[in-house]
Amino acid sequence: QVIKCKAAVLWEANKPFSIEEVEVAPPKEHEVRIKIMATGICRSDDHVITGALVVPFPIILGHEAAGVVESVGQGVTSFKPGDKVIPLFIPQCGECKSCLNTKGNLCSKNDIALGSGLMPDGTTRFTCKGKAVHHFLGTSTFTEYTVVSESSLAKIDSAAPLEKVCLIGCGFSTGYGAALQTAKVEPGSTCAIFGLGGVGLSVVMGCKAAGASRIIAVDINSDKFAKAKELGATDCINPKDFEKPIHEVLIEMTGQGVDYSFEVIGRTDTMTAALACCHHNYGVSVIVGVPPAAQKITFDPMLLFTGRSWKGSVFGGWKSKDAVPKLVADYMKKKFVLDPLITHTLPFAKINEGFDL
Repeated sequence: QVIKCKAAVLWEANKPFSIEEVEVAPPKEHEVRIKIMATGICRSDDHVITGALVVPFPIILGHEAAGVVESVGQGVTSFKPGDKVIPLFIPQCGECKSCLNTKGNLCSKNDIALGSGLMPDGTTRFTCKGKAVHHFLGTSTFTEYTVVSESSLAKIDSAAPLEKVCLIGCGFSTGYGAALQTAKVEPGSTCAIFGLGGVGLSVVMGCKAAGASRIIAVDINSDKFAKAKELGATDCINPKDFEKPIHEVLIEMTGQGVDYSFEVIGRTDTMTAALACCHHNYGVSVIVGVPPAAQKITFDPMLLFTGRSWKGSVFGGWKSKDAVPKLVADYMKKKFVLDPLITHTLPFAKINEGFDL
């Protein structure tokens, strides 16, 4: 059956979301229809509104969520109605080169680079006012019901609180994994984190879990420092408090630069600053924030020639289908906290207020 429900539709860039009645088609072969119980707001959704991330309109955004399976399409064996699930904006098909390589996690079935806004078969499951509405990253969670591909879904512990573990669908896993999986931070090392939003704070938690001895949090908003310290930051610095470039401040603070640095904003100037602040020979700098469309980086290649490594990290380097259920299990075992990452809880109808916040 087609389900009629409420969804937040974005008709064009730089406009607020419009709460509309949409029609959600039944799942086709190897697809699952889910009822979304909780969804987080991520800066990447906001990048679409501002035009920094280019997508086709109209579209239903949202990619960090948790829900319950409503129905399954033909050939789906790993999910059944009632299962608690987390949609995966990075799928895991298990067949492409990245899925088959132990080092890879960016499944080729992802829609980040492509930005088609469609299901794998090239069609959409959403209609509004007789118009086809695009999907976002194969998930589209700003709606009461959505349809996802079987490879873009993870089944989780039925006892998990969905309003908390929805963060494992993006923000938390992305930051925590950037430290543990991508950088592989070692005990006793020094780390610098640029940007203390939800993802940056999750990097702080990852560095702490890895046993880093010094975790330097960098943000131009000093109001974020108390929470960063609560989650494991040892030092907090505001670039606005210094005359000299921030990478020079960090090099002075640490002797010769940090072992690991993380850019968790998505700005090219902070990406180069993060690279420059890590040790000239064995420092590793990780880009975690989504880079803005059509911007290029200019930097002195000597920064890399001396031995630094510059890496990117998508979804924290985790193989999504394998890792998400394990991360939920770790949360249930109290191996990490999620509450400090939740600042407000709002009803779905107040989604525009959420973006303002």
